[in-house]
Amino acid sequence: MKKYFFQLKELDFIALLPIVVLLGFSLMTIYALSQGLATGDFSNFEKQVLFIFLGALVFLGFFLIDYRIWLGYSGILYLLGVLLMLAVLFWGVTIRNTSGWFVVGPFSLQPAEAMKFFLIISLASYFHKQATSGVTWKEIIISFVYVSVPSFLAIQQPDMGSVLVMVAIWGVMIFVAGLNWKQIATLFLVGVGILFLSWTFLLHDYQKKRLESFLEPQRDPQGSGYNVIQSMVAVGAGGARGQGLGAGSQSQLNFLPEKHNDFIFASIAEQSGFLGTSLIFLMLGLLFWRIKRAVDFAANNFGKLLATGVLTFLFFQTFINIGMNIGVVPVAGISLPLVSYGGSFLLITLASLGLVQSVRRISSQHKSHF
Repeated sequence: MKKYFFQLKELDFIALLPIVVLLGFSLMTIYALSQGLATGDFSNFEKQVLFIFLGALVFLGFFLIDYRIWLGYSGILYLLGVLLMLAVLFWGVTIRNTSGWFVVGPFSLQPAEAMKFFLIISLASYFHKQATSGVTWKEIIISFVYVSVPSFLAIQQPDMGSVLVMVAIWGVMIFVAGLNWKQIATLFLVGVGILFLSWTFLLHDYQKKRLESFLEPQRDPQGSGYNVIQSMVAVGAGGARGQGLGAGSQSQLNFLPEKHNDFIFASIAEQSGFLGTSLIFLMLGLLFWRIKRAVDFAANNFGKLLATGVLTFLFFQTFINIGMNIGVVPVAGISLPLVSYGGSFLLITLASLGLVQSVRRISSQHKSHF
């Protein structure tokens, strides 16, 4: 017990500040939105409190476990993630046009969120075990297979937001692993070709409409452009100081869709204005900086790659979510880390942050490679 107490003193308390503040914003906003419902339904708020409590335990668990142990379990975790994503296609429940959820009573689990976490561990393990100064084309192809399998399964749901995040995780991690500029240029051209083929053969009609409405949302204000328009109205209505907690016509009168998860940033902007959103940006920036510090001072390549994957995961989730809330990124069904309502995503986010804390703790003790 004394040993664990000593380890708790090694937590990065600067990183804990933005985590606590962002979770506070989450609870405050979800409570205000629940209060505004005609039925006064606080079930979302109560479940989010439970998720935060469980997430805190998960965070501490991953912090206290030596991150190097996951080297031996990366294959099992990857296989588990793929099997869950495959199973959800047959036995999952459709929520928000995506058949990617297991529902047990009042709770739901989205395997794609867990797969992002498992993919980070699997790719970090793979590149670490290669132990080369650069990345060969063979390693590029094998690692691409790692990301292609869950991405293909996510497309079947369809969940293009998760596909974008998983591909981003692969791209940044393989760059850190040692891509040269010739390989980067080749992969860029291949990526352009894949985007063209995806538009032609893979994207569903409603996903194409989302992209079209992103470029010109007024073309279909009551259809594909509705979410973007209402979100931008909510953000603009907040002004400098916001309309107050529990106030705001867009969120309280249900003009704003998915106001407690995908579009919670717009809800915060409407209620707390520029001051509130500035604090959100400040806290996220502080969190990303602390994760980057863990990347820079990791004692070995595995820890560096793990922290890089987590940083990429959280950054792209943030970029896509806030971008779609203010109309600069197409709507992709992506949650805002530590703020959006949702159990599976919150637990995975806190597990990822606990993993980074483990990298930081072990690296401070062992500065040599193993």
